[in-house]
Amino acid sequence: MHELSVVAGLFEILEEKAREAGAVRVTAVTVRAGRLSGVVPDLLESAFDAFKKGTIADGASLRVETPPLRVRCRSCGEESSTEEPLFACPACGAPGLEILEGMDIFLQKIEIET
Repeated sequence: MHELSVVAGLFEILEEKAREAGAVRVTAVTVRAGRLSGVVPDLLESAFDAFKKGTIADGASLRVETPPLRVRCRSCGEESSTEEPLFACPACGAPGLEILEGMDIFLQKIEIET
């Protein structure tokens, strides 16, 4: 399960940032997971819930944002946002789109209690 390794890495960052801020606990976490990141939001939430027990984030909520996929046509330069992967430019119909956003996973926000 890919999501478990993502959550394990996420908790390393959470614990480090919470320690730096002098936090008593983490109350909420927001993650942006691109549509082509390979992460399934429901599985990420389940892995987070399992992993948080007994940690500084025990009781924290996880919000997973899934932004639209952003692409640019290599032929005409048109940039587009879409909810589903495209195989041709919506403006000129040419194949060969460059993915600008949608493959990454970002820790967007950590809410803490001090």
